[in-house]
Amino acid sequence: MPGDVKICGLKTPEAVTAAVDGGATYVGFVFFPPSPRNVNAEEAAALAGLAPNRVKKVGLFVDADDRTIRSALDICPLDILQLHGKETPERVATARENFSLPVMKACSIAGPDDIRRARDFEPVADLLLFDARPSKEAALPGGNALAFDWKLLAGTSWSKPWLLAGGLDPDNVAEAIRISGAPGVDVSSGVESAKGVKDIGRINAFLDAVKAV
Repeated sequence: MPGDVKICGLKTPEAVTAAVDGGATYVGFVFFPPSPRNVNAEEAAALAGLAPNRVKKVGLFVDADDRTIRSALDICPLDILQLHGKETPERVATARENFSLPVMKACSIAGPDDIRRARDFEPVADLLLFDARPSKEAALPGGNALAFDWKLLAGTSWSKPWLLAGGLDPDNVAEAIRISGAPGVDVSSGVESAKGVKDIGRINAFLDAVKAV
């Protein structure tokens, strides 16, 4: 596989197994109650236990306070915290210090100014994730099947590893990688048959498409 792949929003053993067997680098669990992909700490712990050590377990939080994150970590061991809200660089640095875990910061992208703002997170995040900026009416900060202009990232250089997200699916991920130059990709809604329902066939197809790039 040419780069890292994260399958996010996993809720069933079958989906986790498909991601792991297909070669995913990361499996993601959503700790955000408004999301149709939300799981509680006990559910996430059981699912995380199905993934070997080589696969990193990522917990997605949205503008969560320390108590919320700690309560999840007390039950579900995670390798990486994904902050997917409006967290500031200062909050990213604090979370990284408080929990002694790598932090992946999701950056909402719609135009060149968003790319410039994402640079503020380079010194404090361990990984960056570039996702499409949701509409003002959207209830969720990600997983909305929205894409942004991948050319905005073409030719850019970053001091931290990064993943491309937003509207990716088995049919367009190869083109997205070629245009953006992404070293890794993240998918959630693009491998679902309905909101929050992962489709094993689509997970396999997505991973196969990335391998073929």
